[in-house]
Amino acid sequence: MTLFTSAPDSLCILRLSAIGDVCHAIAAVQAIQKEWPTTKITWIVGKIEAQLIHDLPGITVIPFDKKLGLKGMKAIWSQLNNQRFDALVHMQLALRASVLTLGIKAKYKVGFNRKRAKEGQWLFTNRKIEDTASAHVLDSFYSFVEYLGVPKIEPTWNIPLSEADMAFVDEHIPTETSYVVISPAASKDERNWLTERYAHLADWLHEQGYHVVLCGSPSDRERLLGENIASLSQTTLINLIGKTSLKQLTAVLNKAAVVIAPDSGPAHIATTQDTPVIGLYGHSNPKRTGPYNSLPYVVSVYEQHVTQQQNKPIEELKWSTRVKGDHIMQDITLDMITNSFQQLASTFNSTEKGNK
Repeated sequence: MTLFTSAPDSLCILRLSAIGDVCHAIAAVQAIQKEWPTTKITWIVGKIEAQLIHDLPGITVIPFDKKLGLKGMKAIWSQLNNQRFDALVHMQLALRASVLTLGIKAKYKVGFNRKRAKEGQWLFTNRKIEDTASAHVLDSFYSFVEYLGVPKIEPTWNIPLSEADMAFVDEHIPTETSYVVISPAASKDERNWLTERYAHLADWLHEQGYHVVLCGSPSDRERLLGENIASLSQTTLINLIGKTSLKQLTAVLNKAAVVIAPDSGPAHIATTQDTPVIGLYGHSNPKRTGPYNSLPYVVSVYEQHVTQQQNKPIEELKWSTRVKGDHIMQDITLDMITNSFQQLASTFNSTEKGNK
C-alpha cells in the first residue's frame, strides 16, 4: 500500500546530516522528482550540508543551524508558518530532528517503523515505512520513496557544479595526468587508516603514474593529518585539505580517477559524481554505509572484528552493530588496498576517467 496514488502538491524532506547520508537522500529525493515533476519539494538540511545541495534543481532548501538550538527551530517554524505539506518525510533519527518536526505542518508525517527507529522517532510520526530488511542506508531512504508511491529506480544524482568550481580543479591539479584522491579522515580518528601507510600508498600510486591529491575539511585535526602524510611521503602531494568549498571538493572528486577514503562524506560525494571509490572499513558495516556503487572494491576488516567482539555470526547481528577499538584499522594492509586498486583499474581506462 502506498501513501499517494497521484502526485502530491508538496512534500517536506527532513534530513539534516551528515554529508554522506545527505548524498544518499539526494538520490531518493531526485527519484521523487522524476516521477512527480510537479510536486513542490522543500528540504530542511544542516547548515554545512546546505552548501552542497543549496542549488539542487527544483528544490527549496532551508538550512538549519543546530548550534542555535531552539532559536534555530523557531526560525524554521516561522519561515514555514504559512505552509502545510501533504507529507513530511522524516529521514533523521536524532531527537533534535524529531523535535523540529513539531512546528512543521503536514497531513502525514512519515518516519521509520518502531523496529528501525531510534530516540523515540516513532512518537513524532503518524505513518511508518514498512522496511526492516534494507541493509544500506540509501536503500532504506528509497523505502520512503516507495512508501510515498514512487517506484524504485537505479539511483542517480544531479548536483550542479559551476564553471568556477570546475576551473578550481584545473588551477590546482595538473589534470593532463590522471590523479587519485586520498581523503584520509573519518569523523573520528580511530576510524582513520594509519598515517604512515597513507604515505606509502601515495608513493605507490605515484609509481603507477598518478598524481596524488589529499582532500578534507578545514578542521585542525584533518589539516595536521594531511601535513603528516605529506611529510612522510617520498613524493610531492597536492594537499587541498581545508582549501576547498564543498562544491569545489565535489568538482575535485568528479575529475578524479579513483577516490580512497574511510567511511566519510567525500567517499559518498564521489559516488554522486560516478567516481569509483575504494572504501576503508573497520568500525561500521560497509554493506550499510559503504560507497554505494563501489561495494565490490571496499577493503574491510569489519566482518572479522564484529564477529569476534560480539561472539556471534554476522547474520545474527543488528545491521547497525559497530566495532569498538582504536587498533582496528591497522589490520588493513597496504597490499589489500593496492590489490583492490588494481582490480578496479582493470575495469576502466584511467586516463579517460581522470580527464572526464
